[in-house]
Amino acid sequence: MVLCQGGEAAAVPAAGGKEPEVPLSREDGAGTGQPCLCPAPGMEAASAEERRVCGCCSGLSWPRCCTAPGTKKKAACPGLGLFYTILSAFLFSVASLFLKKIEDLHSVEVSAFRCVFQMAFVLPGLIYYKTGFLGPKGKRIFLFFRGFLGSSAMILLYYAFQVMPLADATVITFSSPVFTSLLAWIFLKEKYSVWDLLFTLFAITGVVLIARPPFLFGSNIKGIEGSYTDHLKGTIAAITSTVSAASTFVILRKVGKSVHYFLSIWYYAVIGLIGCVIALFVMNEWRLPYCGKDRVLLILIGLLGLGGQIFLTKALQIEKAGPVAIMKTMDVVFAFILQILFLNHLPTWWTVGGALCVVASSSGTAIRKWRQSLKKAKQNEI
Repeated sequence: MVLCQGGEAAAVPAAGGKEPEVPLSREDGAGTGQPCLCPAPGMEAASAEERRVCGCCSGLSWPRCCTAPGTKKKAACPGLGLFYTILSAFLFSVASLFLKKIEDLHSVEVSAFRCVFQMAFVLPGLIYYKTGFLGPKGKRIFLFFRGFLGSSAMILLYYAFQVMPLADATVITFSSPVFTSLLAWIFLKEKYSVWDLLFTLFAITGVVLIARPPFLFGSNIKGIEGSYTDHLKGTIAAITSTVSAASTFVILRKVGKSVHYFLSIWYYAVIGLIGCVIALFVMNEWRLPYCGKDRVLLILIGLLGLGGQIFLTKALQIEKAGPVAIMKTMDVVFAFILQILFLNHLPTWWTVGGALCVVASSSGTAIRKWRQSLKKAKQNEI
């Protein structure tokens, strides 16, 4: 037999003529430094038990899973996951800018087109992985609420982008990690420390600086788009969107890995499309774009949103969640830059102060969670 660890192989004698029992599952062996047993190159597996997936490698069945003795795995490009995160943030920001440029479409209709793009992308994946369209019976209620809350968050965020400055709406959405920690404490009984409370207060302070309610800042408020009533409506929509998005994260934690992520996105797109169509008929807002520019922008919003989601998913696959969450604050930087360059709207110092509070809060939450996961991983290794 061969002891495979880190992509390298070394011959190990069987003690007492009996082979040691080592778990071969990918979860236990992959990335943890635990050894796993694979048939030596040149030998055929004697039974189905030995043909199982090798936990030290890519999840492929032997002999494709193991490299030849003495060879090393090709090292991943350092920083590639963070580059994917920055690219994802840029694509999402450009999609938000295009949303601001659309003149004749309601945010609900834009959301409906986005859902159509999501469905077109996910449907082949559902067929390929044979996941079905409904999911496990015990998880369908969670999938329904995940789809309802996720699509509601998208619709409300698009509305906020249309009625308030791009940077303001983007900053408010970055308080999502703080609300996620709070909701996880309430519903999943996860630990909520004094640091979490401090980060929550920072996020609330940032939102207040952006919203600038008249009873604190007076009635003469500058640096907003349109009337203060629209600004307030956009702020409420952005906060509600953030809480809805945080709720979907909690639901996804509850579901865990028992449901394929394609099925989760499928519920999000289908329920979102149904809700958007109903809302559009009730509001009598359903119509095709009048000009070719809006039609092009609609297609670009769908493609850019899809591309941003793909690159963010790839980033999370090859990089730890903590650095990805910190690097995703580039969304705020891109929003400020695009707002100044293409919308000719200079942010106020109140907005800058609110952005610093929210970014510090979300970054602090991400760093704390990251350190906790590293500490737990070290304890598991011991």
